[in-house]
Amino acid sequence: MPYLDEAVLDDPDELARRDSRETLRALATAGAQVREAATLSTEAGIDRVSYGERPRSVVVAALGGSAVVADVLEMLAEPSSPVPVTVRRNLPIPGWVGSLDLVIAVSLSGRAEGPVAVAREAARRGAALLTVGAEHSPLAEASRRARGVHIGVGHGRTSSRTSLWSLLTPVLMAGDILGLIDVPPSVLPDVAARLDEQAEACRPSSESFVNPAKLIALQAAETVPVVLGDGALAGVAARRAASMLAQTARIPATWGELPDAASQVVACFDGPFTAGGGAGASAARQADIFADPFLDAPAQPKLGLMMLRDAPVRPPTPESDAAESLTQAVLGTARAAGAHVIESVAGEGHPVARLAELMALTDFAATYLALGLGVDPAVSPHVADLRDRTSGQL
Repeated sequence: MPYLDEAVLDDPDELARRDSRETLRALATAGAQVREAATLSTEAGIDRVSYGERPRSVVVAALGGSAVVADVLEMLAEPSSPVPVTVRRNLPIPGWVGSLDLVIAVSLSGRAEGPVAVAREAARRGAALLTVGAEHSPLAEASRRARGVHIGVGHGRTSSRTSLWSLLTPVLMAGDILGLIDVPPSVLPDVAARLDEQAEACRPSSESFVNPAKLIALQAAETVPVVLGDGALAGVAARRAASMLAQTARIPATWGELPDAASQVVACFDGPFTAGGGAGASAARQADIFADPFLDAPAQPKLGLMMLRDAPVRPPTPESDAAESLTQAVLGTARAAGAHVIESVAGEGHPVARLAELMALTDFAATYLALGLGVDPAVSPHVADLRDRTSGQL
């Protein structure tokens, strides 16, 4: 079972020593990223996106740590966008993409093969292009050759996992300009302020008993985590959280979104990682405080349900009441089965601000979990080895 050293989480100097590339500091710049990206987007001519005309459709290409950009735009556009938004990670792009459509390609380095290939193919077909990534990169060059709009990401952005808002903000601005989503310029300062608040609450000098991200890390350390969102918005945050747990803390995690994922998550409560499941004698040993991990088999980790919840709908509607009943039923079943429940609820505000709050919290939590487990959140030898074996294709 993983061992998290709680003393490390309350020692800012030790956290800094283990955090070789200052991941915590980079996450804390999220609010500043929003402000900087808004300025860079305006200076680069974001208002010229799609030549000032609403496109017939939008295709978004992003992968890895940038993939959540596509997920967010798709989620926000789905309820009311007058044109379809499609997500692609790599080629091929849909055969119908042509001169009436907009392709958005996102890559922090500007070198990820999928988004670059999508941008080049879109340019070949005469589609409008919006690209977000490093200046002087293949992605930027593809955009400029096609007379598209390229938005740079500023200086000091070294990881897509910690530079999310440098990548996402220009896409949100473009979506609002084209009438795909409702994210007016007045919302961005509120989003930045919400991110600043999370950075303050989750700062390294804040002790574990009052730091929400450290509390989540402590609770998640000895679990097999399942991250569940209570709706579309929280579902995007859940997917991001599962990705951060895997890529940053090296903890395999699965995710889901209510209502669709209710049965598959609840089915896990009958398995070997809950007290009422099929663990048999192992479950009894886990509950025995006198069990000797050397003479007896070591205790198994418990199933951990990390429930990410959107702000309550006010005033309530029949649909929101039904969703709340389902969420409470899942939580009640989880607790009855002996799963460890971790619950986080977003504050009220614009959907992007609520999403920002949930994602920032779980980003910090995954990083603290990594540091407490003795893992460098920014460096993975196996990922580096895979890049070497695939000639840097990742």
